[in-house]
Amino acid sequence: MDLNEALRRAISDSGTSAHMLAQACGVEDRTVDRWLFEGRVPRPGTRAAVADELGVDENVLWPGAAKAVLKTGVDREVVSVYPYRSACPSSVWRSLITDAEKELTFAGYTNYFLWLDHANLAQVLRRKARGGAAVRFLLGDPDADLTRRREAVEQTALTVSTRIRITLEHLQRLTGTPRIEARYSDHEGHISLSVFRFDDQMLVTPHLANLVGHDSPLLHLRRLQDDGMFDRFASHVETLWDEGRPASPAEDDSPAALP
Repeated sequence: MDLNEALRRAISDSGTSAHMLAQACGVEDRTVDRWLFEGRVPRPGTRAAVADELGVDENVLWPGAAKAVLKTGVDREVVSVYPYRSACPSSVWRSLITDAEKELTFAGYTNYFLWLDHANLAQVLRRKARGGAAVRFLLGDPDADLTRRREAVEQTALTVSTRIRITLEHLQRLTGTPRIEARYSDHEGHISLSVFRFDDQMLVTPHLANLVGHDSPLLHLRRLQDDGMFDRFASHVETLWDEGRPASPAEDDSPAALP
């Protein structure tokens, strides 16, 4: 049996059923069963209809079909593009986090939204780390001048420093878990670009003007070549990480990193 776990999970998360999905997409129940249990892949138009019905990117449901039509130019590593980060389905994030086995790197300046969108994120990260994955958080320093300047630009009620401290509070609960580490980055390139890596896939958000992260665009990348788009952004993160300094897991002035 060739179970399409991504499709099964998307159907379950949407609160619908295989029968209801079949009706909505104008196909027979056994057709959906073939997608689920026989590895069958629907035609492009049907794939789009299923993805729209479930609120999931079709590349998540049928990544093999996406690879078959990948571009051959320099942009072939681009899986999807969203005009707003908030337009990227939560199921995409959930699948990337769930499927990652070696590395999960969260290099957003605050990473605050992660804890809102994924209620059990701490438990998942602890389980990933205990399974051998490296879990890294690259944050801005809540007390840095760079952070204060960004707060003046955004002018939001929930300030940048407050959002960082909320992440630090969540990370405090993971203290003592091997392979989970947090660092501060003081580089201006960090605050203008968020990169989230999950093994060989990545979500990238370039921050626009005075907009907060969820209002900025997002790219979904998959590594397919050396020195491609994926590697360029990965190198950016590694530079910031190497130049970073241990982050306090809570509002503590001590420089100790998460062990």
